Amino acid sequence: MTESPGAGRFAGERRPATDAEARALASAVRLRILRLCLDEALTNKEIAARLDRNPATVLHHVRTLVETGFLVAEPARRGARGAREVPYRATGKSWLMDGAGRAAPGRDPALAAFLEEVAAVGEDRLESTRLGLRLTAADREEFERRLQELFDEYALRPGDPAGEKWSLYLGMHPEP
Repeated sequence: MTESPGAGRFAGERRPATDAEARALASAVRLRILRLCLDEALTNKEIAARLDRNPATVLHHVRTLVETGFLVAEPARRGARGAREVPYRATGKSWLMDGAGRAAPGRDPALAAFLEEVAAVGEDRLESTRLGLRLTAADREEFERRLQELFDEYALRPGDPAGEKWSLYLGMHPEP
């Protein structure tokens, strides 16, 4: 799960990601592109500027996300100098993917994207907490189900244009 669909966007059933979808979501850069294009359509040039990356490299990532249905091109528009620009918007499809983004063992692109975003805003803006639990298998299953229900509830709410943008990252792991 990476980005939420927002109002009027992608709707469907939760399902396992295909190999192509999993590969597309196995990149911190692509996850950050989806987040950037969630609330507003951005051109490749705008995405590259916000990520401080080369536009040609970003275009490769944008095309991968379009080919797999995670981004959709909106109607072309004229830029400041009259050039044709294509804005892209996230479809919300990634929110419904189970097991996506784990193309390489040991890598967690969602964690990498989170860390890049925290670095960009500064740790002083991070609100975090930790919690230690002792759970049976059934308790853990219930806990994860209830969290997913809460995430889905908020993911499907229409975004308030006056609201401040926030990101949430949740990680669970067994104690060493």
